[in-house]
Order: sequence, then C-alpha cells, then structure tokens
Amino acid sequence: MRLLIKDATLVNEGKSFRGSVVLENGLISDILQDNFISGSEHFDKVVDASGCYVLPGVIDDHVHFREPGLTAKADISSESRAAAYGGVTSYFDMPNTVPQTTTLEALEEKRTLAAAKSHVNYSFFFGATNDNVDLFSRLDVHRVPGIKLFMGSSTGNMLVDRRETLERIFSEARVPVMTHCEDTGIINANMAAAKAAHGDDPDVALHPQIRSEEACYKSTELAVSMARKHGARLHVAHLTTARELQLFEPWHDAMPDITAEAVVAHLFFSDADYATLGTRIKCNPAVKTLADRDALRRALSDGRISVIGTDHAPHQWADKQGGCARAASGMPMIQFSLVSMLELVDNKVMSIERLVELMCHNPARLFDVRGRGFLRKGYKADVVVVRPGSPWTVTKDVIQSKCGWSPMEGHTFNWRVVHTFCNGVHVYDDGRFLDSCRGEEIAFR
Repeated sequence: MRLLIKDATLVNEGKSFRGSVVLENGLISDILQDNFISGSEHFDKVVDASGCYVLPGVIDDHVHFREPGLTAKADISSESRAAAYGGVTSYFDMPNTVPQTTTLEALEEKRTLAAAKSHVNYSFFFGATNDNVDLFSRLDVHRVPGIKLFMGSSTGNMLVDRRETLERIFSEARVPVMTHCEDTGIINANMAAAKAAHGDDPDVALHPQIRSEEACYKSTELAVSMARKHGARLHVAHLTTARELQLFEPWHDAMPDITAEAVVAHLFFSDADYATLGTRIKCNPAVKTLADRDALRRALSDGRISVIGTDHAPHQWADKQGGCARAASGMPMIQFSLVSMLELVDNKVMSIERLVELMCHNPARLFDVRGRGFLRKGYKADVVVVRPGSPWTVTKDVIQSKCGWSPMEGHTFNWRVVHTFCNGVHVYDDGRFLDSCRGEEIAFR
C-alpha cells in the first residue's frame, strides 16, 4: 500500500514545516515540503492531516508490561494497544517480570511473546543481578537496548548491592547501563522512623520523605562515579530531584556517556497532588516537591535531561489501596504520555521541536536504534498525527491499559492523538483501534 499523509505541519530534527509524508512498503518513501505532489502520483490511501502535526512515532525507553507472570496487572497485547492509542510506536520493557529477564532463556521467551502479541515495536532490557554478569558477553548487542540495574530498593527482588558486582557491571557492559538509583539503607531508616511516628502504614503524603532526596542523590552519585571510573555508558532512569541534576552535563551536540531520563509523572505532578490523587501517583522514586518538578522541567530545555519516558507500571486497583507501606508503587502512563507533554508545550515549558527530540530522536540516538525515531526517507514508517485545539476528558471508558484506571482520569487535554502508523500500518485511527499485531523487534547499532 502507498499511503499519503497530507497538508500537515511536520516536526523533525529541530524544524517545523508544512508538508506531506509518503509511506510505502513499511518505510517513509518521501517527505514533501510545502505539499508539492505531482498530479500523476497514485496513492492507495490519503489521510488529510490539515490542522494537524505529524511527528515521528514516540520511543518509550522505560515500560513494565508485566508479561510473563504478572498478567493480572497488564500484558503485552493490552499495553501495546494503549501505546498505539497514545502515539507510542516503540517500547523497551523492563526485566522485573516472572521469571525475571536475567537469563538468556527468559529474554528469548519475551521476544517470542511479543512477536505474537505486540501491536507496536518492542525490545527488552536484560536485568543485572549479583550473579549473572558472566552472561553479558553472550548478549547480542543488536537485540538489546541495555542492561537494567537496580542500585537501590525496588520491586522485583533485583537489588544489586555488592560493590564488586557493581564494579564488574560497569566495566564489562558493552551496552548502556540504565540504573534505578535509590539508596536502600536510607529508605529503610526513613520507613522505620515514619512507622514509629505514624503507624504501620504511613500516609502516602510521606512517600517523598521516605524515598527522599538524599536516598536518590547518594545512589545517583555512586552510579555516575562508577560510570566515569570505568568509561561506561550510563543512563539514569526517572530523575526526581533538582540536586541530582547537578551531576549531569547538558547534551547539545555530541552525546555524552552519562545521561538522564525524566518520566511523565515527575514532570506533571508534585507532592501537592497527593492530597487529591493519593496512591494513584505513588511510584518509586517518589513524586517530590514543586521545586523539584520545576527544576526537571527546566532541564528538559537546557540539555541535562536527555529522554522523556513513562516508567509505565500498571497495578490492579486493589493493590493501590493503603499508604506508604501497603500500596503498590507504579502507574499506567503510556496512553497519555504524548498528550501530557504536549500540554507542557502549550504551557511554554518546552517547544514542540524539543519534545520530539526528547521523546523520539534522543531515545533513538542514545540506544543506537536502527532506522526509527526520525522522519527520514528510508526509515521505518513509525508516524503519529496529533491535533491541537481538540479538547477531550479522560474517562474510564477510554483507558486501554488492562488495570482500568489512570491518574489522568478527569483531566482534560487540549491535544488529541488522531492517527498512529507502525511500520507503515495504520494501527490507530481517530478512536478506532485496527486490531493487528504489527510490531517488529527493534534492531540496534
């Protein structure tokens, strides 16, 4: 099929311009500036995108789709459908499933599942443990985005806490090391003090005091120092504090070896929102102060934040009940990530060109993704069409994640995802999901 997306504003590589895009045989076959189309050209399908913006499909470098083993919360089919609704055409899934993705066999099982079930493109991080560093040399660097390292307390029982193991991971990894940085000892001491003062399940408003700035900074500082010592490529997941930002250099021209991700929850919410949203926004690391949120927002434009992800982490609603000790940490965000960040564009936090850098181009650059992340001739036809000035409100019936809830319920967005194309296939069409598993395994380097 030869398909034309016409009369849009294209956003790509720092520029916005009027134009059209031609998709053919799964690739972008032409980009037509100023909409110049020969009258003799034939198209099997024409999508009128007047008044819309055309962007590269979003690459989310940080999701938890819960399959295998935790499929009561979510699965590859449900969450990749939510991704398509949100304009996300590629995702990198995390290893804390059941079994954990810490063996070559578990990694291959996930690939097999995704090949049969994923509606958009997929890849899987390999998880580091205290005992599996010897497997790193056997990983195919063309098929994994990186090593996921939990350098602090988190779910999934994957904490790496031996100094000698950390040294080996940073010295032997041939791919980027993506770290979850929180200091376990500090968190445990803070939780004990909170329980002593407030009972066995302290109110969720205390979550950012328990998973504190100090816990984040100490662990992130250690990761940065190890990466510098060993010359490793380090990508720190979900930064939450202004203090941590001091550890990162701006990325303007050449890509640095040490980079940072911010996720939608920490860019959108602050600790003031616990009063109304409660455990809906409980995640690890915690949503922190308004000053921290605003510092992260500024860092989107000054180059210290390189990538926006989601840390999409669904839980059943029953598991979200309780406080700091009992309620599960994590929230589903992938369906609403792009429209949430477009709201920040409207609020002058960043330009739409910078949004595309952070959500499309930079994930492709940082992880050396082949042929995706840009509107370029010959690249995979992963394309999203969004319309401004088209308000809609999040209600339960529009939520595609299997868990059936969202911290965005009741929020009105001004931007709408109208079309999503994955590998040239129209997978989402203005409220209608075209049920087909069209995702491909992502290739690297």
